[in-house]
Amino acid sequence: MRRSLRLSISLLPLLLLSAAPALAEVQLPLRKAGLWDIKLDHEGGRMPAVVVQQCTSEAVDREFMSDFAPSAKQNCSKTEIQKAATGYVMDSVCTMAGTTVTSHAETSGDFNSAYTVNVTSHSQGGKLGSQDNKVTIAAKWAGPCKEGQKPGDVVMPGGFKMNVRDFEKYKSMVPH
Repeated sequence: MRRSLRLSISLLPLLLLSAAPALAEVQLPLRKAGLWDIKLDHEGGRMPAVVVQQCTSEAVDREFMSDFAPSAKQNCSKTEIQKAATGYVMDSVCTMAGTTVTSHAETSGDFNSAYTVNVTSHSQGGKLGSQDNKVTIAAKWAGPCKEGQKPGDVVMPGGFKMNVRDFEKYKSMVPH
């Protein structure tokens, strides 16, 4: 359970990437409010696919972007979003905890019913050394949030629930 929790929390930044960061002059549309089923699938089977549910609202997506942008500006030497024929292309170079991650993401679909983010990244430095990753984030609107859920709630594998508004306190649970 603890390993699953660490894995889930460590994947949260990728999940949040799917929330459409507004880090550059081009801004991605906000997602439709409600419950989103989000699957994170790692190419090559190094980690099992992870499925989470996220209850969101326009206010939560906007709030997260305004909270995330200063951190990205502080930790990233490059954050670019460009409109493409089929969606958006995002490129970034960020350094955290001694690891530099260069990533390229292509987003397609719409933010009202379903979208896909294909991310390729190269990590260098830190405890993991050099590593290449390919992750596909596939999100599908599932309807209104469930009873008892509030915007920002994320239900992780195993039923662990957290709220993106509380992300700072969960970061301390991830081993460095």
